[in-house]
Order: sequence, then structure tokens, then C-alpha cells
Amino acid sequence: MFDTVVVATDGSESVKRAVDIALDLADRFDADVHALSVVDASEVDASPQQLRDELRTALETTSDAALATVEQRAGREVTTAVREGRPAAEICGYAREVDADLVATGTRGRHGENRLLLGSVAERVVRTSPVPVLSVRQLEPAAEAAEDGSAADV
Repeated sequence: MFDTVVVATDGSESVKRAVDIALDLADRFDADVHALSVVDASEVDASPQQLRDELRTALETTSDAALATVEQRAGREVTTAVREGRPAAEICGYAREVDADLVATGTRGRHGENRLLLGSVAERVVRTSPVPVLSVRQLEPAAEAAEDGSAADV
């Protein structure tokens, strides 16, 4: 059913669960895994001119670390890519380029809770993706404990 899965990651805590679920799904279908991280060009452009190169380098380093984490968690070959641009557009464009069957993303990224249900990037990806999108929310600590079978703090 799935031959190619794209995992969109920014390295944030909220994306870790999405990465794990996407990798599990890819394993079940023996699908190729592509991990993508996007350097947000608008974030770079909004910074003072004298800081842009440093910010771009810092964001690229963060992207590289996020992709390395996916590779470590996968325990198998993962195709990685770093793009620069508008994150949702880059994610959807990449999915088209690699003929993906599924895009997996967290519901919130580095910018936190700026939307009620989904982060703004996740929402745009869901609305504009050429393929199905698996949006995975980060569990609250009590829900994670219940999922693990351990007692939850009240």
C-alpha cells in the first residue's frame, strides 16, 4: 500500500512520535523512507541582515541533526534532504518529486502552539499535499504513561 514514506521533521520534541510512527508504518509495508527538513526562508529573511548567514547556518545544523535522529531511529537506509523555502510548500513539493505515497508530520513544530488544533505548517501540508498526510500529535505526559502501562501522575 505504501512504497515511499516522507517524514517531515524539524527536530522538535513534538515530532519524535511522528517519526516513530512513520518508521513503524514504513517497516510494516517495507517502504522506502525519506526524511525531509526545511529551513524556513521567511525566518531567515525576517532576521537582521547581519545575522542571516549565521541564522541560516544554525537552522541547517538543526536540520542535519533532525535528519540524523531519523536515521538513528530507523536503523536502516533513509534518504535525507534539507530544503530551504516555505516549509509546507517544500514538503508538498518534495512529496511530488519522490512520488511519495504518504507524508508524516507532527502537529506542532519548533514554533509551538500557534494554532488551536494543528500547527500552521502541519495544517497547510494537510490542506495542500498531493498525497495522504499522517499528522501525529504529541501525547500529553499522562497519556504517554498510560500508553506505556505505567501509572500516571495526577
